[in-house]
Amino acid sequence: MPIHKISIVPTWSFRDDQGRTLDPQLFILLRHIEQDKKLTSAAARTGISYRHAWNQLNKWAEFFGTPLVELEKGRGARLTPLGDKLLWAEKRVIARLEPQLDNITSELNIELSRLLEGSRPGLRLHASHGYAVELLPRFIQGFELDLQYKQGQDALASMARDQCDLAGFHLPVEAISDEMKGWVDKLLKPRAHRIIRFITRAQGLMIKPGNPLNIETLADLCREDVRFINREPGSGTRKLLEELMRRAGLDTETCLESAGIEFTHSAVAAHVAAGMADTGFGVQAAASQFGLDFIPLARERYLIACHQRTLEMPAMQSLLKTLKDDAFRTAVDALPGYESADCGDIVTLEALISND
Repeated sequence: MPIHKISIVPTWSFRDDQGRTLDPQLFILLRHIEQDKKLTSAAARTGISYRHAWNQLNKWAEFFGTPLVELEKGRGARLTPLGDKLLWAEKRVIARLEPQLDNITSELNIELSRLLEGSRPGLRLHASHGYAVELLPRFIQGFELDLQYKQGQDALASMARDQCDLAGFHLPVEAISDEMKGWVDKLLKPRAHRIIRFITRAQGLMIKPGNPLNIETLADLCREDVRFINREPGSGTRKLLEELMRRAGLDTETCLESAGIEFTHSAVAAHVAAGMADTGFGVQAAASQFGLDFIPLARERYLIACHQRTLEMPAMQSLLKTLKDDAFRTAVDALPGYESADCGDIVTLEALISND
């Protein structure tokens, strides 16, 4: 029996006061126009004819009262300010909702698999959201991975309550605060738990291409002319930023008091790319995804914790094999700022902390 997988994506609904609606296929067309700058190839990649694409654009222009795309002879197609804003709105929505949608998708696929194929050995992984951990479901074989995204500290707390088998969290390579060590020591027991090295990634400032405001260091976040978008309280990335600022002698409450917040690296990057902020703090892969420049400021290890007895599970042995597989490591190393050199290595908690 073939394996059926559910994929959940947000869908826009456009309706005016007269009850008229339009097909949200527009966003696919706008994405390809932005990339190709030609309506002919954008229509083909969307899976519609040139004539249908042209008719759709005319309908949308009538609906909004202004064009979304401009066509110029010899210069191809380009988005108007409204078309650009609509496309960025979609990117921001996807970036913000991605962890929640992935959580629901994982739950539904697990239930569907059990119904259609019967129960298979599985692992419950609660983990901080990230580009590398997001790759895992594509590479695992022979067991079900129930992947749920939570803040790293919450993931470790879930494992302590036996609500998951594995907990994914991240710690800086160098700038580990006493607070970070405190919750790790509280939630992990040296004799009972083991740490699996996953990946190392670069964190830093995401800035607009060409760095028009000449942002260079964390001190620039305190400038009145710099709009900063922060991560949510309690996230590992925000804790890292606050620790780096503390070590630089900067007052986080003063410098970041008016900052807005987003809940993922990609959402922060989308916020900056859309011109709604001048800079944000996050991983290099997010900056690259949205065409931003990047100033590296720290390296951190993404780690997976488990109980020692979990290592004996067949599904766990299969996961460790996946982590050391060349195909998975190649996919990780292709992410800007990511390294997979120690992926799959098992260490004790004491060895991890002492090395840092």
